[in-house]
Amino acid sequence: MPTPLAIILVFSVLGIINALYLSYHTIRKTPVKCFFFKPEWCQKVQSSKFSKTFGIPNSFAGLFFFTSILVLSILFWQGQQGAYLINTTITVGLLLNAAIFAGFLFSLYFTFIQAFVLKAFCTWCVFSAIDFTVLFIAVRFI
Repeated sequence: MPTPLAIILVFSVLGIINALYLSYHTIRKTPVKCFFFKPEWCQKVQSSKFSKTFGIPNSFAGLFFFTSILVLSILFWQGQQGAYLINTTITVGLLLNAAIFAGFLFSLYFTFIQAFVLKAFCTWCVFSAIDFTVLFIAVRFI
């Protein structure tokens, strides 16, 4: 398995764990643990109107994106091993790129919102943004 694809697999799993943690707290309506930042900052981000997009909690959307990236990267790897036709591998590769790019753009947007609108950062959101940045860089090399 090429190293960039292995990085994508690992970071998509890390993203799923992060999104599951946030989703759990979204469902339970409990505050997340806030490391490196003031605890009230995480609460401010978590309870802001920006914590949902089109009525969907961002943690649920993140879980969808990271899970999609994991599944697509596995399918892409299988395609490289000859389990699928070349055209299917190309299509899966394009979908993988699109999912990572969309997630990266959303993470940039939400990082901007945290920095300039809310003036507060959430540890888990920053981790997600770093995760998508690593994915965005890694997918350029597969």
